[in-house]
Amino acid sequence: MRMISDQLRRRDITDPLVLSAFARVPREAFVPPELIEHAYDDGPLPIGNGQTISQPYVVAMTVEALGLHGGERVLEIGTGSGYAAAILAAMVREVVTVERIAELAMIAAERLARLGFRNVQVHHADGTLGWPPGAPYEAIAVAAGAPEPPPSLLDQLAVGGRLVLPFGHADHQRLVRITRRSSTSFYEEDLGDVRFVPLVGAEGWPDASHPARA
Repeated sequence: MRMISDQLRRRDITDPLVLSAFARVPREAFVPPELIEHAYDDGPLPIGNGQTISQPYVVAMTVEALGLHGGERVLEIGTGSGYAAAILAAMVREVVTVERIAELAMIAAERLARLGFRNVQVHHADGTLGWPPGAPYEAIAVAAGAPEPPPSLLDQLAVGGRLVLPFGHADHQRLVRITRRSSTSFYEEDLGDVRFVPLVGAEGWPDASHPARA
């Protein structure tokens, strides 16, 4: 598949679990019908409600940074189309994904079920608060830009677990990996510049009026 060779391998995405998941998940199933011909383009695409399905490379970079081995329980914040949840579900034991927009959550849940992803739970809720009933999680991926790492997500991260999220300004963020070393100690690594839709909620931005895009 050209997306894997041209967009992922060429940009140093090398994890075989990640590459295998991208080969198995049909991206065209997660975009609006009128955009199917652009499903594998090297860029984000609109999915309605002011949201996007992120550029394939950005999804791959985020997932690879989680350092997954296959047996984890993963929390995803920002379900969107469900594409990243499907990629994660192809790699790990269980995925819990939270979406604040009811229509997107419903469509993603139906789509994932139709495609046979039985190890994904989709919840309509405030993603900045995580999903406490399933905590702790070995990995947490956030698909929206936060002003700072939400305390609730840090609390729900297992010791040894990795949280990957963009945070910073509304229209420009740094992607970071935060590893929980103990109950009170966290280690942060900078993974580079990104630009995501705003993470809206009690521990994020107060509204969605910022001009950011994934």
